[in-house]
Amino acid sequence: MSGFSYSGGQPRCFAFWQEFQKCYASADIPTQCRLQGEDYLECLHGKKAAARQAKVAAEAAKLTKEDVQQRLQPESRSVGVGLIEDGGDKP
Repeated sequence: MSGFSYSGGQPRCFAFWQEFQKCYASADIPTQCRLQGEDYLECLHGKKAAARQAKVAAEAAKLTKEDVQQRLQPESRSVGVGLIEDGGDKP
């Protein structure tokens, strides 16, 4: 990786690549750098972020559907505001 993008600046995942490369060069066992490698791959592909976004969208759709169903159901209880009195004892 050269450190330059197509537009001439630094690539968006270059910092993650450098961290992974530094860890890999100094590690005794390559699996010690698994977290840095996962961070770099997530930056490149964004699979975890896409899955999280899909989960949030599904939950929002579910809540919206439940809200619509709840609003369509009629209220089963009567609510009095005290404007009409019962025909009880009046002087």
